[in-house]
Amino acid sequence: MLHPSYADLIKVVNSDVEAGEDLVVSSRYSIVMATSKRARQIIAGDEELVDGRGKKPLSIAVEELNQGKIKILSEEASQEQTQQAAETEEAAEQTAEEAAAAQEQTEQEPEETAAPAEE
Repeated sequence: MLHPSYADLIKVVNSDVEAGEDLVVSSRYSIVMATSKRARQIIAGDEELVDGRGKKPLSIAVEELNQGKIKILSEEASQEQTQQAAETEEAAEQTAEEAAAAQEQTEQEPEETAAPAEE
């Protein structure tokens, strides 16, 4: 048996939802998908947010979710976060390109040399 229960996990995930808003999670399937995704992240090397000594990645993911260390985003919020990340990455790339262009221009400018003055 899974401890905490699916019902408990759903309550934890939806605890930040205000009255009148859509629930973030309304089914066991959503909990399973979220915890399995987090478990794959842990397997891939992401840092564990709870003490996971001797525990399997899925158990760690469930515990992280139960303690509120991770959040499940609605599809809309997830898309918004992905878009913001893409815009940030694009801005960083543009800044890097501008810095490289400025460096290249500096290197191409001829150095001024002082010629001895003729008297």
